[in-house]
Amino acid sequence: MLKKQTKDKIVSQFARFQGDTGSSEVQVAILSQRIREVAEHLKQFPKDFHSRQGLLKLVSDRRSFLNYLKKTNIPVHDKLLTSLKSEGLM
Repeated sequence: MLKKQTKDKIVSQFARFQGDTGSSEVQVAILSQRIREVAEHLKQFPKDFHSRQGLLKLVSDRRSFLNYLKKTNIPVHDKLLTSLKSEGLM
């Protein structure tokens, strides 16, 4: 689970406008942070198969959002990927 202050920081960084929490960019960023946290958990507990299944679901959801962005708005998709890579989330 993400801490509230971490989630607020991500939302403020990737939001299109004030109070935006549902745009694809924000959701991809939040999913990326959750993926990172679950991956760290699995490094400590490699036999936690329920968390592994949840990780695969998160990755699939993020891929769906990225595919949607790529179809609808390529410049935003590219900008999002570069900013996520610079943040260390991808």
